[in-house]
Amino acid sequence: GCTLDGKLYPFGEIARTENCFRCSCSKDAMRCCSLFHTPTGYDKENCKIVFNKKSCDYDVMQISDPSKECHVYSRV
Repeated sequence: GCTLDGKLYPFGEIARTENCFRCSCSKDAMRCCSLFHTPTGYDKENCKIVFNKKSCDYDVMQISDPSKECHVYSRV
């Protein structure tokens, strides 16, 4: 298998790791890509980004009221 962040994964395709990556594990290498997109276009003065491990994505929340989401214009 392959080890990522201290956890052993079996050979083959891994749909989702504990840290929100999709990976392919072979005897030669482990290749991974993220399942999340980082917000880049949002109101940076009034909002903050928070990683949501359950959904494997970033939430952009109002600083003054963290229960309310902010509009995101773009992600990378």
